[in-house]
Amino acid sequence: MKPPLPPPSPYYRNYATLREIETRLKSIKNIEKITKTMKIVASTRMGKAQRAIAASRVYTEGDYEFFGVSETKAPEEQEKTLIIAITSDKGLCGSIHSSIAKTARRKLAEIPNADVVTIGDKIKVQLLRTNAQNVVLSFNGIGKEAPSFYESSLIADEIAKLGKYDRVEVLYNKFMSSVAFEPTYVDAFTAESIDASTKLSTFEVDEESGSTSGLAQYSLANTILAAMSEGYASEIAARRNAMDNASNNAGDMINKYSILYNRTRQAVITNELVDIITGASSLG
Repeated sequence: MKPPLPPPSPYYRNYATLREIETRLKSIKNIEKITKTMKIVASTRMGKAQRAIAASRVYTEGDYEFFGVSETKAPEEQEKTLIIAITSDKGLCGSIHSSIAKTARRKLAEIPNADVVTIGDKIKVQLLRTNAQNVVLSFNGIGKEAPSFYESSLIADEIAKLGKYDRVEVLYNKFMSSVAFEPTYVDAFTAESIDASTKLSTFEVDEESGSTSGLAQYSLANTILAAMSEGYASEIAARRNAMDNASNNAGDMINKYSILYNRTRQAVITNELVDIITGASSLG
């Protein structure tokens, strides 16, 4: 019968601890490199996102001027309402997507029978958990690049196939600054709302030719483009800030683990020296 194995030496545990600390330290350093790289990428995209906002606002300002002069208003009685909620497919950008989901849920609590169109996988996943019965159409592949009018017009065409709504509201993250965004609703006026404008006669609009319907669809595409541009810039800024915070946290953890590693290593060396001196003394 073999004798039982002796208990492991405490130094083996120290060595194991050193290896664990060293492995953890390497992984944190790798994470810090990734987060710093993602921060740099987000910073380089910020200028492009702001230019996309400036370009989209040119068209939306024209829409707002037209609707302001013609005194177009959303109908007070809303039997059928459509909410277009806009995020993107990407994460790692803080609470920017969940804030849109919370705002949409509050709106659905007020209007339980409203239909929802989701643009972006993030808002789709969150709303399907709580309000799956309201989601009627979804789009993905959003947020990889700065949005274009071609993209928003295709989305508007698919939304038009859903039928007529009394009111259409677009929910998006409005870009306030590089460190702030705000979930915002904006009305996308329907053809019926435009026809009911009190001062529509100010403009030369041929109502019989259906031009108001085309105008409503064009305005919806402009509104979606502006909302996507604002949301894209807000997401880039939020991701840059999130990666900056993650890099700072990783740096703090690296400092703590470096101190722990050095102290543990010193303790192992001290214990080995004590063993050597004790063994030499016993032989003498």
